Amino acid sequence: MRSRYSAYALRLAPYLVETWHPSTRPTLTTDDLDPQTTWLSLRIIGHRPATQGPDAAEVEFVAVSRIGGGSAQRLHERSRFRREAGRWYYVDGDIMEARRRR
Repeated sequence: MRSRYSAYALRLAPYLVETWHPSTRPTLTTDDLDPQTTWLSLRIIGHRPATQGPDAAEVEFVAVSRIGGGSAQRLHERSRFRREAGRWYYVDGDIMEARRRR
C-alpha cells in the first residue's frame, strides 16, 4: 500500500501497473496521472486478512491530496489485495463514505 501511494506521488505509472492485479489492471500511463496533484499524506487505518484465505487481504487507508492550489481532498478507501507467487497485487477498492461528527 505504501509503495503504491509513493508511486502515485512520484507519478510512476509503470510501477502502479506492475502492482495491479491482471484481472482488474487498467491501461495506465504517466500522462494519466495529473501533474497538478500533490499527495500530502497517507494514514493506514488498518489491515486484515480477507475471507478468501491467507493470500488475500484488505487495507483501509486515508490519503490526502491537493490539485493545484485547491483545497486538500481526502480519499478514504478499503483496498483489496491478492498474493500470487509471493507478491501482493492491488485488486480493487471501495471508497468509504465520510462519517459525520456528532
